[in-house]
Amino acid sequence: MTGRPGSKHMTPNVTSRENGTYPDNPVLARVWRGDRVESQHRGAWVLVDSGGRVIDGAGAFAAPFFARSALKSLQALPLLETGAADHFGYSDSDLALTLASHNAEACHTDGVRAILERLGLGVDALGCGPQKPSDPEARAELARRGESPTALHNNCSGKHAGFLALAAHLGVPLERYIDPESEGQVLVRRAVLAMTGVPAEDLYVAIDGCSAPTFRMPLTGLATAFARVANPEGLAPERRAACEQMLAAVAAHPILLAGRHERLCSDLARVGRGKLFPKIGGEAVYAVGIRGADRALAVKVDDGSTRGLNATIVALLARFGFLSEAEITELATWSAGPIRNWAGQAVGRLEVTL
Repeated sequence: MTGRPGSKHMTPNVTSRENGTYPDNPVLARVWRGDRVESQHRGAWVLVDSGGRVIDGAGAFAAPFFARSALKSLQALPLLETGAADHFGYSDSDLALTLASHNAEACHTDGVRAILERLGLGVDALGCGPQKPSDPEARAELARRGESPTALHNNCSGKHAGFLALAAHLGVPLERYIDPESEGQVLVRRAVLAMTGVPAEDLYVAIDGCSAPTFRMPLTGLATAFARVANPEGLAPERRAACEQMLAAVAAHPILLAGRHERLCSDLARVGRGKLFPKIGGEAVYAVGIRGADRALAVKVDDGSTRGLNATIVALLARFGFLSEAEITELATWSAGPIRNWAGQAVGRLEVTL
């Protein structure tokens, strides 16, 4: 067994190599209607330190999952470490957008456009493709103007602007900036391997929804990376400095990380006031590094929905004492609790089962 001896949550440390089947994970959250279960969300979670030691967890946390956008902080490391960010005058707000999966509010799209202008590029340089804004006001404004969304509205446009800056700094042809074998993306892959501790032969690479490379790894690897980013004291000086820049950027600009409307990442960063370094990934992957505690959590909900994921994240942060009572109260809208119908009547509840 791996992790804390005697923990009822621990499961055998299954290999990270593909075995052809999806893990049989436990139920993390249930939806009740009346006094009967209506739906449930299975998944896995793990708590580790920066050395990769498993402290607690449940489910097949050592089985591989696609980390998707949860890895944007690792994908941003070469931008900082090569000097590309300094060369192109990146501010904390620019860096926060590089780490973001944003709602395409004006603060996001205006910021990414400004980065592109400094690079001497237009929106057509972005290879992430157009996406409707997640923010309802931004969608309504586009409709009012009779305009279609562009790649600027893609939730990954800040990351792609950062990749373009890295490629330009390295002299990589910009049309190849997200080629997995281009110099910039090779540096990204090396950073991912170093920070997660995943062996190179176990890191499966595929293409993300934004057309950039994405990586498949155990939740233990994802959590280890976040523990190291949030607690970078043991890293080489250049990498430590890069991680400290990212921590400062998110703490200073939580809204740029995701958005004002119904985004757990921004709320955790805001409420944590620099203590929490959170990031969601597609298909209900989530990681949170806890600054000053040498800890990080990673969660994957099997069905890819965020309903069970968000409440599970808040419950885990509360369980391990990473949130105060006041902070838990501020995050009440994300927590388990009553489910109300359109008339405001309590008809059931969302329950987290840790």
